[in-house]
Amino acid sequence: QVQLVESGGGLVQAGGSLRLSCAASGRTFSTYDMGWFRQAPGKEREFVTAISWSGGRTYVADSVKGRFTISRDNAKNTVYLQMNSLKPEDTAVYYCAAGRTYGRGSSQTEYDYWGQGTQVTVSS
Repeated sequence: QVQLVESGGGLVQAGGSLRLSCAASGRTFSTYDMGWFRQAPGKEREFVTAISWSGGRTYVADSVKGRFTISRDNAKNTVYLQMNSLKPEDTAVYYCAAGRTYGRGSSQTEYDYWGQGTQVTVSS
């Protein structure tokens, strides 16, 4: 069992930056691939980025490529999402997820555990 808690969301102006954190409980965190997804109002939840259990592989959605970076610290049971050059269209609830994925880890069905989400609002 893995419990995930996101933090770091908030209100930021367009062009600004935020760093989200996702803290995981349990001693098996380092064996899970991790992903970030987001859900904007009135839209379906979508893939943002994912990182393999070792941190050796990352995958990024085209919509955030070059602006968002995922990383993890297995010693701290934490995964991060650094978001730069934020745009109003990045406004959403951001969720972290843990699973043992196949391929890019871009499908929600690959993840077994989800956090409660953290709100990110980007003003224009």
